[in-house]
Amino acid sequence: MTKPLSSDLRERLIEAVAAGMSRRAAADRFGIAASTAVKWVRRWRDTGSKAPRPQGGDKRSDRIEAHAEEVLELVAAMRDVTLAEIASHLERRHGERFAQSVVWRLLDRHAMTFKKNRARQRAGPPGRRRAKASLARHTGRA
Repeated sequence: MTKPLSSDLRERLIEAVAAGMSRRAAADRFGIAASTAVKWVRRWRDTGSKAPRPQGGDKRSDRIEAHAEEVLELVAAMRDVTLAEIASHLERRHGERFAQSVVWRLLDRHAMTFKKNRARQRAGPPGRRRAKASLARHTGRA
């Protein structure tokens, strides 16, 4: 994602439009797209803010976060539950469909990770330490 254009450019364009210049003329004068000028002036008139809107971020996780407690309880009850099973459980119980990646991101946000067990580890050098098969809860991110 690109960075927002400078605040100085935004202020100069908005001041030019406020002084009576059309949005398209101001866009040509400052070398930006007319649609950008229209959006900036609309935002300024609606909110009074000349600052750019926040970029990125999560806008849709609230759907699955509404079921977070249930998902975490399900994982605690059945330690070997798969992402697909969690997603199908939510669809059966609540009628909402979630991709496995959405379920994974929910678990990741709640610091729920799974350690590998012996059956899933590949052959390694002799004497290699094996991790215990258990659910681990991490306190922070690295």
